[in-house]
Amino acid sequence: MNSQIIKAIYFQKLQSIAQLSKVFNKSIPVITKSINSLLEMDLIEGNDLAVSTGGRRAIQFKLNNKLPIYTLVIALDQYYTSIYIFDLENNSVSENVDLYNPLKNNKALEIIINATEEVIASSKIPEANFLGIGISMPGFVDTEKGINDSFNKQSKLHHIKKHISEHFKIPTIIENDSTCIAFSEQKFGAAKNIKNSLVINLNWGVGLGMIVNDQIFKGSSGYAGEFSHIPLSDSNELCSCGKKGCLEVEASLTAAVKNVQAALNSGEKSSLESEQHNNLLAQGDALLESAINGDQLAVASLGKIGYMLGKGIATLIHILNPEAIIISGRGAKAGNYTHAPDTNSY
Repeated sequence: MNSQIIKAIYFQKLQSIAQLSKVFNKSIPVITKSINSLLEMDLIEGNDLAVSTGGRRAIQFKLNNKLPIYTLVIALDQYYTSIYIFDLENNSVSENVDLYNPLKNNKALEIIINATEEVIASSKIPEANFLGIGISMPGFVDTEKGINDSFNKQSKLHHIKKHISEHFKIPTIIENDSTCIAFSEQKFGAAKNIKNSLVINLNWGVGLGMIVNDQIFKGSSGYAGEFSHIPLSDSNELCSCGKKGCLEVEASLTAAVKNVQAALNSGEKSSLESEQHNNLLAQGDALLESAINGDQLAVASLGKIGYMLGKGIATLIHILNPEAIIISGRGAKAGNYTHAPDTNSY
């Protein structure tokens, strides 16, 4: 019960004994016993009083954020690696964000380990003070086995959890990036208090996290949500999975960047003509900023991927009937610019 209470307080920030009793369907004396135990261990502390409901105001409890306990996050996408260290209040105390590191590179794991060592060193936090390491990455992640089946067994990234945990001697977990984003939206973001929602991870590909009956839904083998590979595209372009027809080739930030480049090469005018970028991240950021600033080519490019994304989402709505669709991930910055202005042109 103690660990469950700590988790509840971590996600909700402040919880009273009455609230915890309701959450866990346990009696007030049982919850009180656990709270007293956690107070004695100095893991939690009393905070402000809750809003009065007519009687005496209840004490709310929060984690003891003075404790030198931290979590380390390794967030990977197809091309970029980001490392963060968070304190118990989810404040970043050290980070290295968007380090170019394509996962297809044979040295990807080496780069991840070196970058993580640098972030830990810059933080000056002893490794013994880390509660754990969390790895999020795209692909067929088996959380229970700690492997990523998108990589063959000879690849070091297939066993990335094993390599990271053995190197740093810190407990490590691994999860699919879109599942992680859905979980984050459920606990801290737009999906909070929504029992059934679909969270689209719009990035260099297109991922999906599903929340069904207030639980993350991963399917029988844990691989549910491969939204990128729904065969809705008429393009002959090969997807990253090696097949043709996948949604990803027309409904991702990568597709939007390619749309802009093709239009510029054909002579269309845009503020992006003067933007000379040698990496995908800079191109993607420039595209998003230009759209927000009203550049018509950038707006049209995002609208084009938005149209294809909408076709995929419409399919999901018919099957799952969610309460909400949430666009998250790197591409969420596009906002309403992913609304196709003229579907007849696509």
